[in-house]
Order: sequence, then structure tokens, then C-alpha cells
Amino acid sequence: MTHLLPAVLIEAFAAAPLQGNGAAVVLLEQPAEAGWMQGLAGSLRQSETAFLHRRSDGQWQLRWFTPTCEVPLCGHATLAATLALAHWGQLQPGEALQLASRSGALAVQLDPSQPGAAALVLPGGGMSPLPLPEELAEQLGLTLLGYWGSELGYRVALLEPTADLEGLANPAAQLQGQDRQGLVLMQALDSREAPPLLGQPCDYQLRFFAPGLGIEEDPVTGSAHALVAPWWMERLGRPQVRGWQASARRGGMLCEHAGPDLVRLTGSGQLLWDGRINAAGSGCDRSGWDSAVRL
Repeated sequence: MTHLLPAVLIEAFAAAPLQGNGAAVVLLEQPAEAGWMQGLAGSLRQSETAFLHRRSDGQWQLRWFTPTCEVPLCGHATLAATLALAHWGQLQPGEALQLASRSGALAVQLDPSQPGAAALVLPGGGMSPLPLPEELAEQLGLTLLGYWGSELGYRVALLEPTADLEGLANPAAQLQGQDRQGLVLMQALDSREAPPLLGQPCDYQLRFFAPGLGIEEDPVTGSAHALVAPWWMERLGRPQVRGWQASARRGGMLCEHAGPDLVRLTGSGQLLWDGRINAAGSGCDRSGWDSAVRL
């Protein structure tokens, strides 16, 4: 028998349609088997598919899957999940809540002043300096000014402001070792030439590659901006910065200090499609869900 579940596709951190980072969001009636969620994420082929389920205590639980694996944190799919809850009438403008996840409780809130916008708080910082990797510099054909590891498993490289980051050929196929699990390439922007975001020019831009997670290039990556924004805030001496992602589906976000090791990201989203997923035969694995997201 056909069993249909509400689902949407939202382009997150996008100021206009057909930009930003697409995330499917599926509203579950009960915890589903991880294998089914992974299979559906593979079929939808978005960089992440988010699954929401409301627990008996009223709290929402959230999981994220790339086309090939489950990930512990995803910023743009969290923004998409927040906007999806609003679309389904489960969240009102200005209302705040916490989403339970494998990375802890994530605070989210609809922006009451901007329709289609929301804010979320993610873990930030945690970058540890590493020696400059000569092999990576040779692969990119660029000079690296800094290189860091992180608790997320991402590596971060700082490029010269004059480097052509936007025009850089996708290096995903050549990445080796830990760089394959997530590589952030970032650089400062000249305010006279920077893209505008929420009324002011962006301060920095980045691109993100994660072939080890099944993502050749992520269009706009909330977790990457939450990771590097504290470094830019400290460097610029400001409590907030604007970050841009110079991918083909460009987009950006306002990043603000939200507490020790926390960053608030504010961005917009665009609803691309609204429909239902055939979940017949998906099964139920309540114990597996609960153990995966226990806080």
C-alpha cells in the first residue's frame, strides 16, 4: 500500500531562486530505518537530505544524510528544516525552538522581519594550526597563507586575496588524505568588489570540497562558515561578519558570535518543490534512531 510522507526541497542560504544549496526535508511519522533514509538520500541526490521526527515529549529530532553517508552536522539542511517546519505550519515567525541532533541541541528561529529567512546556532571554531602542505599547494597551483585542522574533520586553507578562488578548477579528484573529508578554501574580500549580503558587502569568501563524503563541491556550507567565521571575527575585530560562497550556485550568510564556541548563522531560503515521498516498506527502527541522536 502506498504511504506518502510530506517532503520539500528548499534552496538554503539563497537570496533568489535557483541559487544556494538545495536540501530535501522529509517529515516522518515515526523513526525510519537508517538504510531507507540513506537510500532515499541517494535517490534525491541533494548534498544533504534532512529527516525530521517529533518525539513523544514534543521535541523535534533531526538527522542528515548525503547521497553516500550520514553526517553529524549540516548547516544548510538545518536552515532548510527550519523553513520546512514553518511551511508545514509547525513554526511561527519569531518562534524559537531546539532541534535534537547528533551534534547536540541546535537552536533555530524564524526571522520575524524577513519572510523566508531564519537563524540557527552551530558549533564554531575549533581550528588548530597545521604545517603548510606543499603537496596541496602544488595541486591547487596556489600559495597557501595558512592551514588548519578542525574538530569537524575539515581542513581549512587560507589563500591570498588576489587568488582566483571563483575560477579555480574543482580539485576534488586530486585531494588526498584528510583533505578528502572536507576542504575549505577561503580568502579575504575587498569591500569595493565584494558581493552584498543583507545590505552590506561580504568580508570573506570560500569554497568547500568533500569527495570523501560523496560531495564533489557543496554550493553553500553552513558548517564551514560556522567553523571559519570566528577566525574572521577575531582577525577583523568585529562580533559579526558576512561570508560568501563562490560556487556556481552562490550564496552567503551573516555570521555572529552567539556564545563560547557558538556561531549564529542567518540566511534566506527558497522553496523549490513541495510534494510527498512514497515511504511504503520503509519500516521502523525506533531503537536505532534514538541511539543515533541521543544528546
